[in-house]
Amino acid sequence: MARDFDARRSSGADDDDLQEQSLESLKAQRLGAAADLGDDVDALETELDLPDAEVRDEDLALRVLPRQADEFTCTSCFLIHHRSQLADARRTVCSDCAA
Repeated sequence: MARDFDARRSSGADDDDLQEQSLESLKAQRLGAAADLGDDVDALETELDLPDAEVRDEDLALRVLPRQADEFTCTSCFLIHHRSQLADARRTVCSDCAA
């Protein structure tokens, strides 16, 4: 709400009533927005509920290879990269971390 700071302030009950009404309307808007958000979240959860999402007893077979001769371990992010991504050979830093 914009105010003219050069104008005299009125100390009447109209300002207090207006302020109370605006506070009540803000509270009502906040409650309405929270209720709308709750409905959207519940609908979203039911849409994303996958029937076979939980697979606990299944063993995953994944073959892990050791670091190859043309790869290096970045000293900043500790990921293994190909030599083509080497930015600084002295510090062994990848191009992503060097940027």
